[in-house]
Amino acid sequence: MAQKSAPKKSAAAEDPRYTQALQNYESGLRALQEHKFEKAKPLFEKVLAGPSKELTDRANVHLNVCNQHLDRASTQQFKSVEEHYDYVVSLMNVGDYVTAREHIEKLQKQAPKTDFVIYGLAALDCLTGHVEDSLKHLDEALRLNAGLRFQARNDSDFHNLAEDPRFTELLYPDPAADLSQESSYRDESTY
Repeated sequence: MAQKSAPKKSAAAEDPRYTQALQNYESGLRALQEHKFEKAKPLFEKVLAGPSKELTDRANVHLNVCNQHLDRASTQQFKSVEEHYDYVVSLMNVGDYVTAREHIEKLQKQAPKTDFVIYGLAALDCLTGHVEDSLKHLDEALRLNAGLRFQARNDSDFHNLAEDPRFTELLYPDPAADLSQESSYRDESTY
């Protein structure tokens, strides 16, 4: 009677170098899917030195994708502040808040008193849970352009602040307070 022998493990599965390469490949793939190209690139480079030709070939394809994205990001030239801001909004929309913050901080240095840049920073702060900074930046943006009030009232990026009374005060200011300040200014100027 023939005995069945225990299934043999593949030589690749027993090789610790293969196991390490597979772990690097999987980690690199996760980073790539999260658009963290700087993190994915060295992981795929480690796979290239591994023993598996199949993993090496796959890692090489993903490494090329990383390099293309990194090259595009480093050579990215925007024709205007508005175009750069649109790029920031697209990053925020896909949830890449870290890269969005890097770009909006560059924009803030480039155009420090631009209302929509400060408004975008307020939205990003709100999305990332920085409530105090969000309120401060929103107040600054509204001082520069009161028309942004209407946009902020309907902007889902500020949903975290919807119940905050300070947010409500910014978006729905008391007109009587403005009139009393204006009338006291006129009284002072008549002297």
